[in-house]
Amino acid sequence: MAELEELAETAAVLDLCLKPIAERPIDLSDPGWQEKLRTAEPLDEAGVRAEAEEALRALLGHYEHGDAGTRAAVRAVFDRCPSFSWAAHLPGAGFRTRLLHLSARDHGRDTRDEILALRDIRAEATAAGVDLRPLLREIAELSSTVDKYGMGSMRDLLLRAAD
Repeated sequence: MAELEELAETAAVLDLCLKPIAERPIDLSDPGWQEKLRTAEPLDEAGVRAEAEEALRALLGHYEHGDAGTRAAVRAVFDRCPSFSWAAHLPGAGFRTRLLHLSARDHGRDTRDEILALRDIRAEATAAGVDLRPLLREIAELSSTVDKYGMGSMRDLLLRAAD
């Protein structure tokens, strides 16, 4: 558990580095605002890519292989570190890793964003000819059953996507 506590501290420090970027206002009058947002690399801008990716890999490892208490602790890290949660990702990650990350974020700040992310993962899998249903069911078993925002729990969302 000491390693998880160290990871939580690392995520908190990274969160502080990323917070000014995550909370920077978006100029909606700029005609290119959507493209800028889509192509932004906050980890690079903050100079924390390597550290963030290492921490994220370790957190997801604990999430995948830990017990229910460990998974709840990992979800709590993402909840306490919203800027880290928003910015940290693993480029080129496979479907399983992306679903684990989605599950660990446990709704993030907006369930609707997570539903869109899940839809994107499903669309990519379909285009690649991958049947995602077994993975969705597997990751659902690791997911929270708490309905945080009235749209179903993360487990519910993943199981619905599997049907």
